[in-house]
Amino acid sequence: MSGLRERLRRASLWQRLALLLFPALLVVTGLELWMTRHDALAAANAAYDRSLLGALKSIDANISTASGGLSVELPYTMFEFFELTASGQVFFRVSTSDGLVELGSADLPAPPTELAMGVPAFYDATYFGEAVRLAAYRRDLDRAPAGSTGRSVLIQVGESTRSRQEFSARFVRSAALRDGLVLAMLLCGTALALAAALQPLSRLAREVGSRTPDDLTRIAETDLPAEVRPLVAAVNQQMSRTQDLVTQQRQFLDDASHQLRTHLTTLQMQADYARREQDPAQVQVALDALGTEIGRATRSAQQLLALGRSDTVSVEPAEFDLAALLREVAVDLLPLARAKRIDLGIHSPTPEFLAVADRGLMREALGNLVSNAITYTPAEGTITLFAAGDAAGWSLNVEDNGPGLNDEERAALGQRFRRGARAGKGGFGLGLAIARSIAQRHRGELRLEAREAGPGLHAIIWWPRPAAT
Repeated sequence: MSGLRERLRRASLWQRLALLLFPALLVVTGLELWMTRHDALAAANAAYDRSLLGALKSIDANISTASGGLSVELPYTMFEFFELTASGQVFFRVSTSDGLVELGSADLPAPPTELAMGVPAFYDATYFGEAVRLAAYRRDLDRAPAGSTGRSVLIQVGESTRSRQEFSARFVRSAALRDGLVLAMLLCGTALALAAALQPLSRLAREVGSRTPDDLTRIAETDLPAEVRPLVAAVNQQMSRTQDLVTQQRQFLDDASHQLRTHLTTLQMQADYARREQDPAQVQVALDALGTEIGRATRSAQQLLALGRSDTVSVEPAEFDLAALLREVAVDLLPLARAKRIDLGIHSPTPEFLAVADRGLMREALGNLVSNAITYTPAEGTITLFAAGDAAGWSLNVEDNGPGLNDEERAALGQRFRRGARAGKGGFGLGLAIARSIAQRHRGELRLEAREAGPGLHAIIWWPRPAAT
């Protein structure tokens, strides 16, 4: 069974149909032939048994006890006819119930069961090494023959089954030829029907095989069998996702190359200026600017790598502590907040607040939101980090009392390299894009809302609970 499953797994559709359909057809054909043989033998027995019954009744009609003994006038003409039709010898026996009076073949096989009076019975037996078919009949006599006490007589007539067997064999051979022809026609018809049914699949294979590697247009679902359309629809959906991913990657490469090229051009200009400048003070100014630009380029490269990772890395959800994540991010970014005298605090409803997500990606998203908040919050401002959760999902929240954003900016921000109107020179428009990408990878979203208690921004990363939870 395992070998058949392995062959089916590796076989083509044609081979699978052959492995499944052909044995079934053979079994059905064999069963039909067995039933045909059984019916042919039953029909032959019914026809020949009527002749035996006629001979039996003819002998019974010619039995007489009028002379005091038991006399029988045999129908020799009928026996000769039987011998011709039976292709063998015909046997008979007439005997009284006590066996003292007996005519014919005394050693004919007896009936296998006790005969009912006046009811003929048919049975098969072997006589002198040959299969015979016998009819037996028992009835009462008018009076017992002389020298016998038996008041009933047993009549038996038998014939060879050779002609019956030849008739059945001819019938079965004819049926086998007929069924073989029907089986061949059925296989040919099935093959033609399958070829016609699979023609759309062959056309689909040719169409897909002739496409160029960058051709991700939808596959036409017209003229396809209903069973194949869900598969083609799923392939089209996957191709659409791949097209979106390719477009996103191309846009990412274009934006990243532009961003890095800008940094490299600036660095080259500052290096050239430092080489031309003779005044040591001006050279120091150029070197300071060069260092600042290198820091900005490093930060830009790190954010680009984080953005690419958030788009492509596999999400591995696991249970982790949101409260611990808030503390970790706050401690990492505390030096930046202190440099601007910003009050960076955290709030968690419980010391241990469990959620299910990819902790590494969520840390990256939260770090970018906090870094953005530190960048745009004025000195001596306030930034608060907190987590929340309910029956629908969880959220990471960053709230600041900075300048905030208007409705149009909140709707537009989160796109790559898109910055707010109040953004300074330190940002690249990637922090929110990274957070939004990570939220979407968790089937969630990034929300930017106005702060309820005064000016500022409330950034929320929300994601739903897994279905299994």
